[in-house]
Amino acid sequence: MRALRIILILVVILGGLFVIADRVAVHFAEGQAADKLKSRENLASTPDVSIKGFPFLTQVAGGSLDDVEVGIKDYDAATGTAGKTIRIDDLKADMKGVSFSGDYSSATADSATGTATISYAELLKTAKSEPTEVAPGLQARVVGLSDGGNGKIKVAVHVTGSFLSIPVDQTTSVLSSVTVVDNKVEVHADSLPDLAAISVAENRVRQITDFQQAINQLPGGIKLDKVQAAPNGVEILVKGSDVKLAG
Repeated sequence: MRALRIILILVVILGGLFVIADRVAVHFAEGQAADKLKSRENLASTPDVSIKGFPFLTQVAGGSLDDVEVGIKDYDAATGTAGKTIRIDDLKADMKGVSFSGDYSSATADSATGTATISYAELLKTAKSEPTEVAPGLQARVVGLSDGGNGKIKVAVHVTGSFLSIPVDQTTSVLSSVTVVDNKVEVHADSLPDLAAISVAENRVRQITDFQQAINQLPGGIKLDKVQAAPNGVEILVKGSDVKLAG
């Protein structure tokens, strides 16, 4: 009995030491992965990297990690226009089946899904900020974006000028659908706004209300999937395969 008790105590101690070693190793690996991702993507701040699953050391021995979560704050994504970027407030991705090289210099995930958030103020920069003529004597421009409910964006349009010598200075709004097409966020008015109660050609109005924003070169090569309006901005679902974390 005494020998059995000693064996049990040793098993508990060794088990505890293994757990400690495992947690120390995963913490170190998370830091290394975060540093490599920061360097690879030229990030301003170090991202959050969380390696899921236990034990970590047995996953390492197999050369593949089951689940790795990555979080990046304030990511400036390329837009396809030289010198122009769009700020993503919060980018989160869940990587599955992450394989890595023997020296940990490269890592690739079989698949990734996640979310990204773009504020309305940031997306507003995409819309036309300069007044555009929509009818003789009348100019319009988008002055605000907000949550319109049910996944729609409320687009506020300011109209100025004169019609039949009557001064016009009004702000009207329209609900718009937001979709992802060819890795672009597209905003399209469901119906035309009332512009000073006069008839205006639809194509002229849509030059103001409808716009799109390309979002290129997200970390690891992930792509836009779906998008919808939310209280604080547009929420985008992202996904990818063979996603590069390092190397």
